[in-house]
Amino acid sequence: MTTLPPDFPHDAVMEAAIAAADVARSVVLPFFRRGVRADDKADASPVTVADRTAERAIRAVLSERLPGFGLMGEEFGLEAAASPYRWVIDPIDGTRAFITGRPTFGTLIALLHNDVPVLGLIDQPVTGERWIGLRGAPTRYLSALPGHPATRACAQVAAAELSCTAPEILDAPHRPGFDALAAAARRTSWGGDCYAYGLLALGQIDIIAECTMKIWDWAALVPIVEGAGGRMTDWSGQPLRADGDGTVLAVGDGRLLPRVTALLDTPAA
Repeated sequence: MTTLPPDFPHDAVMEAAIAAADVARSVVLPFFRRGVRADDKADASPVTVADRTAERAIRAVLSERLPGFGLMGEEFGLEAAASPYRWVIDPIDGTRAFITGRPTFGTLIALLHNDVPVLGLIDQPVTGERWIGLRGAPTRYLSALPGHPATRACAQVAAAELSCTAPEILDAPHRPGFDALAAAARRTSWGGDCYAYGLLALGQIDIIAECTMKIWDWAALVPIVEGAGGRMTDWSGQPLRADGDGTVLAVGDGRLLPRVTALLDTPAA
């Protein structure tokens, strides 16, 4: 496992991430279930004034507190690309859930060092839940709701709860593999976006397999899942990369990984 660099500014980074999440929560909540209009982006994914306003607020906080760091967001692109440290943010991961009034979206804030996620934060503004993961440290779960950040033991696919956000994110080349995994798993549940990864970190879900994911969709999730005892890779079991194939796999019990990746490798008939 990659460790933190010796000069990692732990306190400043943690304070900046928490402050940015607090600001994003205060921006997003007033828009929730208020009939906000959604526009379609070039890739047909929706975006709202809440997404854009929250990203601007997050950028302002992070840039003021750690001005030398790079910054990449889903809505407004990349700044300071040469820095070894780079924030990666998704102001509302799960905009479809947000615009339909479901509290399963979340704000994602990640910090990468030389392209490796070292800090991740999921914030759910409506339920008040927050997950914080730091490379090499146990995941923290801050909430008045029940839950402890630890994945559960589940060594057999047949006993596993499988989750995926939506069937339409499964592109044609990868659909046979997902279908094979779903047939082998105990049960498949749809929906959740980043919230599902938080539930995996709480031991409620065992496997999440998704496609067409961008770096802002998964970077914050890696330290959270791994800090709770799970694993995150692509569908072939390799480390996730910004220039990867867009597949993302999370397992709560690492013993599942060889069997799950074999099933996901199922070719089209």
